[in-house]
Amino acid sequence: MATSPNSPALRSWIDIRPDNDFPIQNLPFGVFETEERGTRLGVAIGGYVLDLYAASQYGFFEDLTELGDAQPKVFRRRSLNAFLRLGRPAWRAVRQRVSELLRHDESRLRDHEEAVRACLLRQTEVRMLRPVKPANYTDFYSSIEHATNVGTMFRDPANALLPNWRHIPIGYHGRTSSIVVSGTDIRRPNGQRKAPDEAAPSFGPSRQLDFELEMAFVVGTGTELGSTVPIAEAEEHIFGLCLFNDWSARDLQSWEYVPLGPFLGKNFGSSVAPWVVTLDALEPFRIAGPTQEPAPLSYLSQSGAHNFDVHLEVALTPAGGAETTISRANFGLMYWSMAQQLTHHASNGCNLEAGDLYASGTISGPTPDSLGSMLELAWRGTRPVPLADGSERKFLLDGDTVTMRGFAEKDGVRIGFGEVRGTVLPANS
Repeated sequence: MATSPNSPALRSWIDIRPDNDFPIQNLPFGVFETEERGTRLGVAIGGYVLDLYAASQYGFFEDLTELGDAQPKVFRRRSLNAFLRLGRPAWRAVRQRVSELLRHDESRLRDHEEAVRACLLRQTEVRMLRPVKPANYTDFYSSIEHATNVGTMFRDPANALLPNWRHIPIGYHGRTSSIVVSGTDIRRPNGQRKAPDEAAPSFGPSRQLDFELEMAFVVGTGTELGSTVPIAEAEEHIFGLCLFNDWSARDLQSWEYVPLGPFLGKNFGSSVAPWVVTLDALEPFRIAGPTQEPAPLSYLSQSGAHNFDVHLEVALTPAGGAETTISRANFGLMYWSMAQQLTHHASNGCNLEAGDLYASGTISGPTPDSLGSMLELAWRGTRPVPLADGSERKFLLDGDTVTMRGFAEKDGVRIGFGEVRGTVLPANS
């Protein structure tokens, strides 16, 4: 029997620091390009990228029947979408084979000097691309702490949650064209805004630009229009997870969102990390989510551990200044699980497509240092957030860089997500 790629006992012949996000137990998938090679699918291992197209050229996947006749062309694409459409058996077969090739006691790749040079590139030598080309993007609102905080600030503190919140995973359909890979600058949006003390709206740059700490799951297996996904089968449709920053212009949002919800205050930009950590790699980090009261309707009812213990942090770096970690939260606190989100999304017959992105919504915890947005951290501007250089923030300024990181850790194994980072540019005049 093949050794599980998740085994804590595994070691690689590649030297990997203990605090590195990408040990042999992780093996996340992404898309990269170089001037010489063009675009390729890759797997992160330590400080390197394993070029899957090059590996296929050396015959390392030729006996994987799960790939059919898709290789090697499936590994030479600008997104993971075609690979995802091959299905879970193919995903698992490739991850298993990559794990075998990289183990310290496996010589096929290790002792093949030419193949090593062709297949392994330093991450610093490649340009990472957006990992998927999503046809659809949905943003949920699944942190009870975040929803309560927002309801407290903008509505009645005694009735912060709207009546439907504990019964239904709330979400909205967003814009895919403005989802960009980590490292892409984000331009401050213009729009209509109206402060409470202003008699009429005005048009101009957002004065309340914000981030939202989120994670997104990637749909791997699609469905037909009109079909549904039973809750027990929901996770079979999920390929993996990545870090996600849903940038938000709070002043534009608060003026425009009634009655139809988020629009220009959201769709100017969202940032996604380049590496997708497979759901299989996260199996050891399953935990039970919060108790749901009242119990959800039967189609959303589930038991067992469907949340994941992923530590998250947000850092803010002013232009020319030092980085300050301003938030630490945990993905495991989400009230609605990914399975419940996906099942509800498809419950009306809406079809899912490979590569779709489903974001969690802002992830906030119960303590002041675990809030996932500036709106909450600075409590709508009433308690500015101090930074290491002595300055403070109510909302983001031009030149600020926001960096989000995440990892799960257990039994000496750290499964990291890399980072998602973006710098704020001034608005267009």
